[in-house]
Amino acid sequence: MTNNHVSPREKSIVFIGFMGVGKTTIGKLVAQKLYRTFIDIDEEIEKEYGMPTQQIFQKIGEKAFREKEKSLIQKFCTQKLKIISVGGGAFLQKEIRDICLTNCTVIALDISWDSWKERLNVIIDSRPVLQGRSMEEIEELFYKRQEIYSAHNSKLVTDNLNVEEIADYITDSLKVAWEIYS
Repeated sequence: MTNNHVSPREKSIVFIGFMGVGKTTIGKLVAQKLYRTFIDIDEEIEKEYGMPTQQIFQKIGEKAFREKEKSLIQKFCTQKLKIISVGGGAFLQKEIRDICLTNCTVIALDISWDSWKERLNVIIDSRPVLQGRSMEEIEELFYKRQEIYSAHNSKLVTDNLNVEEIADYITDSLKVAWEIYS
């Protein structure tokens, strides 16, 4: 099921980008500003399994996590008026990229490596993909995934902006686009 015939104003909005870029924080703020329901796919998976992502990876495995991730993204992306944050690794699956790009407005949040490194100590313990990796390996992963995040409808570099500025810019830009395309 797709929602190709939904007006741009009603399409759900998906935030993509590297882990720790702020998809959840910014997504929640944008949802408040646009009076929409916010959905964090990782949080939905954690609710279903009753454990944090790191434990899901350890006990059930990444493959099961990715399958659940795909089914939830499919479910929510075909609904109207949602703000959806997908995990940093979700867009690695072509099928997920296609679902999101076909049904939603996809906004890529981008950040420079130097700015992202400053957040590493805050996020590393909760990100199973980073566990046991050297700084060089993490940097390689960061740049490798940039290509995957290049499939989007809009992109915003978040360096030197606070979350309120980012959310305001996104909501203002969406409102202008909706006026143009309606």
